[in-house]
Amino acid sequence: QVQLVESGGGLVQAGGSLRLSCAASGRTFSSSAMGWFRQAPGKEREFVAAINWSGDNTYYRDSVKGRFTISRDNYHNSVYLEMNSLKPEETATYYCGGYPKPYYVHTLWPNYWGQGTQVTVTS
Repeated sequence: QVQLVESGGGLVQAGGSLRLSCAASGRTFSSSAMGWFRQAPGKEREFVAAINWSGDNTYYRDSVKGRFTISRDNYHNSVYLEMNSLKPEETATYYCGGYPKPYYVHTLWPNYWGQGTQVTVTS
């Protein structure tokens, strides 16, 4: 099994930035695509960004393109999400997820998750 632990969330004013981290344990991390998702109260969990096993390909929802950057460091078994110019509507719990395959496919969701980290953006 791969275990994921997110960190880096917090309270930030609109227009501010945060860097989220996801630390993974397990043998399969370096061969798995990884993703970030978020879920606001009363809403469904939604896709934010994903990265393939090697870090050579990244994917983003349209609303965060140009502001968010996903990256990974397989040597340290970690994946990151840099978030800039944050908006109040992006207040949510952010989750790191792992895919069973090395490449991201938009029709699939991760099959395992971290516990989440809270991001609150104030106006």
